[in-house]
Amino acid sequence: MSKKSTLAVENATTQIVTWLKTYAENAKVNGFVVGISGGIDSAVTSTLCALTGLKVLCLEMPIHQAHSHVTRGREHIDQLKKRFPNVSSIEADLTSVFEDFKKQVPETNDNHTAHLALANTRSRLRMTTLYYFAGIHGLLVAGTGNKVEDFGVGFFTKYGDGGVDLSPIADLMKSEVYAIGIYLNVPEAILKAAPTDGLFGDDRTDEDQIGASYDELEWAMFREEEGKSVADFSGREKEVFEIYKRFNNTNQHKMNAIPVCLLHRN
Repeated sequence: MSKKSTLAVENATTQIVTWLKTYAENAKVNGFVVGISGGIDSAVTSTLCALTGLKVLCLEMPIHQAHSHVTRGREHIDQLKKRFPNVSSIEADLTSVFEDFKKQVPETNDNHTAHLALANTRSRLRMTTLYYFAGIHGLLVAGTGNKVEDFGVGFFTKYGDGGVDLSPIADLMKSEVYAIGIYLNVPEAILKAAPTDGLFGDDRTDEDQIGASYDELEWAMFREEEGKSVADFSGREKEVFEIYKRFNNTNQHKMNAIPVCLLHRN
């Protein structure tokens, strides 16, 4: 399955950095706070923010985090701080907070539902922490979602990693995020790592959860934009398109504005 992206990496980078700086200056804030996960999206987002010259706080928020995620995140932060004097970092270990939360909520016999709810809780605890540091330092929370995650399959936590002030890479496909990551000299370990949300405390990847790779999902997203339907495909292409459509339909509540009951007033 071939993708279709004609992104001019240098030009896109300049546009995003200019947009970030202009937005922050108009909002009269000091800069940005970015949650660092050890993945490509947060690495690219934090580097783009650093290029504005404004203050950038890289925030590590481990919750039973895999050692490889922590190592990659710290390698990126160390590199970024060496390259940019406007970058600082803080670690807020939320593991005990998460464990205390689990003690205060009732148990359920539905293990699948409980695991999913607790995975989303991890993301929402991190969102709360990001906004705490944003508030005390006068920063904007910069989102790390890309286009296929945010507007294709809705692969993010509502009011978790979806709770942000602005989304600098949300018009970039995952492959384009990687292209910019290479251009920005993101650490090789991050470029090679399999994408994962890290919310379940195991080694499952995004592809394991979704059932399709990001390359395949991008292909499906482009095909939908062309007006294609399931009937146009067979074999693996049909399977991938069905996966894409299922996630896209199920997660519309994340992508659309909050429904408001509009009253008819006399």
